[in-house]
Amino acid sequence: MKVAKKIVLHFPQKAVDKPVVSSLIRDFGLDFNILKASISPGEEGLMVMELSGEQKDYDRGIRYLQEVGLEIQSLSQDVVRNEERCTHCGACITMCPTCAFTLDAKTRNVLFDNSKCIVCELCVRACPPRAMELHF
Repeated sequence: MKVAKKIVLHFPQKAVDKPVVSSLIRDFGLDFNILKASISPGEEGLMVMELSGEQKDYDRGIRYLQEVGLEIQSLSQDVVRNEERCTHCGACITMCPTCAFTLDAKTRNVLFDNSKCIVCELCVRACPPRAMELHF
């Protein structure tokens, strides 16, 4: 059975130089899509990715990441828009790195495509009426 899950990888300082993504492909036959990454040599790092493949390969890949010393967190939080608070000001459009927000040319309303959201929380901080909310 195929699975696809969004996860957050926390790299400790000792693991930032390990080629974990190439190992996931080569050794476990997994596919990936990096949604966000901030990894610097000699420092801690963070990567948000969608990882997909056969369930048994996915499980083996996750065990490998843990053995290498990475902390793995399921992306179990979601950004949602409180429609009652939203004023459609557009502040979120300029902040979103994945273009999850667009402007409807006819209505001039801001549209939100949650499937493009990587939960970077930039829209949450940028929203003047606090219509963007983080749900766990």
